[in-house]
Amino acid sequence: MINVYSREFRRDHADIRQMHRTVMSGYPDLPKEAPARQSQAVLWRLDGVHRGFVQYVQSSSEPDWGRLPADYLTEPAQVRSLQPLLDAVAPGRRFAFRLLGNPTRSVVRPADRKKPLPEGGKRARGMRIARHKPEEQIEWLVRKGAQHGFVVPTAHNGQPDVSPSPCLTLTGQPRPGDTDPITIEPVRFEGHLIVVDADEFRAAVRQGIGHGKAYGCGLVSLAPPRTS
Repeated sequence: MINVYSREFRRDHADIRQMHRTVMSGYPDLPKEAPARQSQAVLWRLDGVHRGFVQYVQSSSEPDWGRLPADYLTEPAQVRSLQPLLDAVAPGRRFAFRLLGNPTRSVVRPADRKKPLPEGGKRARGMRIARHKPEEQIEWLVRKGAQHGFVVPTAHNGQPDVSPSPCLTLTGQPRPGDTDPITIEPVRFEGHLIVVDADEFRAAVRQGIGHGKAYGCGLVSLAPPRTS
């Protein structure tokens, strides 16, 4: 549970790169030869609650939150094993879920198309553009499901049983070597999913879904399905 009056939290809330650093401070002994976040599959998400925020952090090793600023939390962090949830994943199992996703599409600028191909013959990836239409956001999620071992079922109204809702734009200082600030337009997805491939879906739960995982996107939360 976050203390919204903490000066350090307010700093982090204004800069997602700084928030990433604070989250990674819980893993002080990582080897330097591998990317720190990927080596421990660290994911996080900040959820708004009544008069504040709760932050979920998931990883493959147990964190040590002793390095957080003294007033960063309103109560001691709770650390739980992810294994019972992973054990519950099985083909055909239905879950309610929440995901803060970063639905984008890649666009190559006309000027880049005219540039000669680099050595190796592959052109650089295009610019990522946020998907703003709900139907495009749902299409993005359905495609991710096909990649990660789950499907979104149909609701009583005949539409996919998921509701996308826009969130505040996340911004951060430029990465080293870049001039443009980090900008992410996340979408909160809430609904139901059905597991098709248990191994693929467990991997998605562990590793996250989509881009922007260092900046609060990609963490999938699961719960028993809603009955109404």
